[in-house]
Amino acid sequence: MRNLFDIRGKVVVLTGGTGVLGQCIALYLAEQGAKVVVLGRQEAVGHALEFKLNEAGEGFFLKTDVLDEAALVQNKNDILARYGTIDVLINAAGGNMSGATIAPDKTYLDLDTAAFRNVVDLNLFGTVLPTKVFGGVMCEKKEGCIVNFCSEAALRPLTRVVGYSAAKSAIASYTKFMAAEMAMKYSPRIRVNAIVPGFIITNQNRTLLTNEDGSLTDRGKTIIAHTPAGRFSEPEELLGTIHYLISEASSFVTGALSIVDGGFDAFSI
Repeated sequence: MRNLFDIRGKVVVLTGGTGVLGQCIALYLAEQGAKVVVLGRQEAVGHALEFKLNEAGEGFFLKTDVLDEAALVQNKNDILARYGTIDVLINAAGGNMSGATIAPDKTYLDLDTAAFRNVVDLNLFGTVLPTKVFGGVMCEKKEGCIVNFCSEAALRPLTRVVGYSAAKSAIASYTKFMAAEMAMKYSPRIRVNAIVPGFIITNQNRTLLTNEDGSLTDRGKTIIAHTPAGRFSEPEELLGTIHYLISEASSFVTGALSIVDGGFDAFSI
């Protein structure tokens, strides 16, 4: 019987690949037989990851800036020179910064609008530009999968993270728009979806959610209290959903926001 989840040989481009989540995703996909191209800014991390990818399967690292279209075009040319095609794009680049977050003792009037703009640029345009560049290859061959990274902050605006919430809300809308755009103007075999992770402790949010001794901050406690599963997610718990979204098992799924959050979005008191 045909294995609908078989992704062996697929060329997967992963932005934000040198982050905690990106590295986890890259190694898993390489183990599943995909050819993984990791794009990121951290060269030392990227080259170390490249070595691990080729121990697990096959892949390589390219330094990039997801806000630099010329750099992305060069990345695309390098990928096509090596593999001849691009089958999957995972837009995992993104993040937040303190200036676009409202501290507990501040209000919206204290917002750093430049930081707000930077967060929107990174999360929104850092998805739009790679989609334009690498998605163009899919448009030419009329087949491919794109998976964007959305957030709980897009489903229910979270206190304090106003810039991030605005950017990820835009990603949710953009994902649905692009699903229709690609299917109707290029091919119904080009699918665009998004994963909506729950709360995962990463280098970016560690101090927001945990204290130096490892105990939870007040914000961390509030999140757990509103998560029926009663804990934070592990990076590995995103892998099954990503695998599904880039495989033939989801061939009729496009424009979907796939929530992986331990019940956070479903919970109310």
